Amino acid sequence: MSELPKDKATLKVHTKSSEYNTDSTLDTASLSSSSLEDSPHGTQTRQLPQPFVIPAFSFDVELKLRQGNDAFHRDGSLLDISKDMKSDILDKLAEAIYAHNPYPSREDYDHVAQALINKHPCLKEPGSVGGWYCWKFSLKFKMGNFRQKMRVAGCSELRVNARTSGSTSSKRLKRARKSEVNFLPDFPEGKAQSDLETERSTMVSEMKKRKVDWNQIGEMMSNTFPLRRKEIVEDEPLVEQVKDRWPALFAERQIEAEFARLTSVDLKGSFFAGLDQYLARFLELYKAKSGIVGLNRLMRCLNDDSSTHRKRTVLLLGLPHFLKEDPSGFFKTVEATDEEDTFTKGMKVGVVMVKDGEEIIDTAVVLEEAVILSELKDIPRAIALLMGLLFSLNIDYPKELRYTFEIIQKVLMNIGGGQCSSLVHGFRNRLLRKTM
Repeated sequence: MSELPKDKATLKVHTKSSEYNTDSTLDTASLSSSSLEDSPHGTQTRQLPQPFVIPAFSFDVELKLRQGNDAFHRDGSLLDISKDMKSDILDKLAEAIYAHNPYPSREDYDHVAQALINKHPCLKEPGSVGGWYCWKFSLKFKMGNFRQKMRVAGCSELRVNARTSGSTSSKRLKRARKSEVNFLPDFPEGKAQSDLETERSTMVSEMKKRKVDWNQIGEMMSNTFPLRRKEIVEDEPLVEQVKDRWPALFAERQIEAEFARLTSVDLKGSFFAGLDQYLARFLELYKAKSGIVGLNRLMRCLNDDSSTHRKRTVLLLGLPHFLKEDPSGFFKTVEATDEEDTFTKGMKVGVVMVKDGEEIIDTAVVLEEAVILSELKDIPRAIALLMGLLFSLNIDYPKELRYTFEIIQKVLMNIGGGQCSSLVHGFRNRLLRKTM
């Protein structure tokens, strides 16, 4: 296929079938919107609602604010608030923010402070252009105190970031970075870590059977989700270690199910819906970039085959070229006789297309220099499952393809689109001008 990258490895590969039975037949009803809403792990979003809804405060505070707003609208006077009243307001706002995201962004603080002033103009700061800047800084400080309070109370997602006594070294904050809504859930009530570990061991034994009971596996994977997230987030194990302890996580149906547990979103449903929604517009933009050689080569493939499947493939293969990112270390084409150990060397995250002559006979996902999934048949399916694995294993997107993956997640899949880089925000606006 001429649309595929040309950086062909000259090594020998024996693409291995999965070590376990990974029957890809998925009961899609289990990932329907209704079942996601019934998830025991919740369905809240990491994005603050826009506009942000200011919560109700205590009775006496609400009474003073009502009187203050009346005075403001009558003569423009501002309310002189006490320290206790300000603390009550900030406490309620911090609690409301935490319900959506314990680690709000700078823009989130801006939106909340502005929403507060819009609803209660009597709280404007005298001498301030916007009237809300000091509220923003006070709110950031209050959120820090609120997180500490929840950490002491035992919240897993916050406790994981607590520094040990005497620790002075800085470490990366372990928090949701891809808009996961169930990043690090607490253990179920009445369940200890030893109980979940016993269930995990039973699941490993079940996965070794010739005929796996996938209904039982699905139930146990759901039950052990908090233990799995604790290990992956806190211990940051290698992919190989995760596969040894949680083999079911690498079955296609459980990649989709784990993604739903983390995001409350249907993995393949959101991915392919986004591809098809923006397909025509992406190809228009690609066609207009006549100076990009790799992009032009991909677009010429559509002259021979303009099927939806080929267009989806061109969209995904062409996206890094369009964004002026380097995909050479991510997409690789190899021969069916090439050795796996050699073409995966140095490949932390990637997709490999296996050729027999001019025909692509397999597509595989590579993580940490090892083929993790194979027999995926095409690029769109491989990218969809790769996204699921990156979420499930808490693996960062490749730095050299930062914008490519941001667009896949926040534009195509519409996950966390409220917080994106200026480049992706501008790109999304260009798409929407033609697709709305």
